[in-house]
Amino acid sequence: MIEVRNVTKTIHKTEVLNDVQFNVRPGTITGVVGRNGAGKTTLLRMISGIIKPDQGDISVEGENVFQQPRVKQDIVFVPDSTDALKTYTVKEIVKFYKVVYPNFDEEYYYSLLDQFKFNKSGKIKKMSKGQKALFSLILAFSTNAKYILLDEPTDGLDVIIKKEILQFIAEQVAHKDVSIIISSHRLDELEKMADHIVVLKDGSVDSEVEMETLKEQYKKVQVAYQGEFPQDVLQNLEVLSQNGRVGVVLLDSDDEDGEAILQNYDPILYEELPLSLEDIFVAKLGGDLYVS
Repeated sequence: MIEVRNVTKTIHKTEVLNDVQFNVRPGTITGVVGRNGAGKTTLLRMISGIIKPDQGDISVEGENVFQQPRVKQDIVFVPDSTDALKTYTVKEIVKFYKVVYPNFDEEYYYSLLDQFKFNKSGKIKKMSKGQKALFSLILAFSTNAKYILLDEPTDGLDVIIKKEILQFIAEQVAHKDVSIIISSHRLDELEKMADHIVVLKDGSVDSEVEMETLKEQYKKVQVAYQGEFPQDVLQNLEVLSQNGRVGVVLLDSDDEDGEAILQNYDPILYEELPLSLEDIFVAKLGGDLYVS
């Protein structure tokens, strides 16, 4: 298990992360979401041991990542850019990875290259963007590391390669003893894959969502009123959208006070709607993932 405890980080006099705390369970996929600048990439870099926190601890299987460097062999960070690999050929990169990751499975690596029809004598810099993204994942999973950290793994890719990459990740998690942390703004993808979602806001953990119990944690209701939409509802509840007399509201499943506010104004329509991860994001963070 990865344990992140009270982690704080300031970069160039700007506090990027503040008292961040959560766990990553073995054999699960954890999604880290937040608006641009929320600290997602910095968090992944710290978990992988690239950047030290100013305060707090990060441990893997009970061992501190920075005090026990050997635990880094069980962590692979895959950034959203493959520029660091571009000077290598497909074969040359194996020598480097086998030094860093002693459990690197060369036979498995080449079998995956065959499976996805890569040129085994080619240069990485000549690959397309989609090929580079898939190749980075093949390298990562060939290390036999227990934890794979992915930073925006499908960003900017076409639909076909994106589907291929998501299927590959799902298969690896199913067949290997591996846990994944994915930083992504693609909520629709995370909703299908993730077991656990960590929502970052202004550098702190705003909330955590267990996908298995999402419908037990929250509910989304559409309400309509005879007269003007109540200001009491707008001011005190999480209103996802409102048009005239009709609004869509997100409630905690056990929010009796919120339920009472909705019912106090005698709605002429009260209907529970299907809930999505995007609803949680809009309510917690205020909408567009790309807004800084």
